[in-house]
Amino acid sequence: MDINLVWIIIGGVVLISISSSISQLRSDLARINANLDRIAKQIGVPDLITDELDIELKQLILEGKKIEAIKKYRIATGIGLKEAKEHIDRLSLK
Repeated sequence: MDINLVWIIIGGVVLISISSSISQLRSDLARINANLDRIAKQIGVPDLITDELDIELKQLILEGKKIEAIKKYRIATGIGLKEAKEHIDRLSLK
């Protein structure tokens, strides 16, 4: 067997293993976030997103300033770009 083929197979196995681990970590993180949200609601921690912010974001979306809305949402919440874009996309559908 050619040595390059062996390295390709080993690389593929390592890549699949890493991908599986990342998937498991994302699942665990989603579960932890859901638990934290439930705990926060139960003890009365106020929501980070107020109605006023959602109104401002919807106005920016209507003005065609989706990127600015994403930036504003990220600054207000501290979340990642992907999650902020998903939230803005959900708001634009409402």
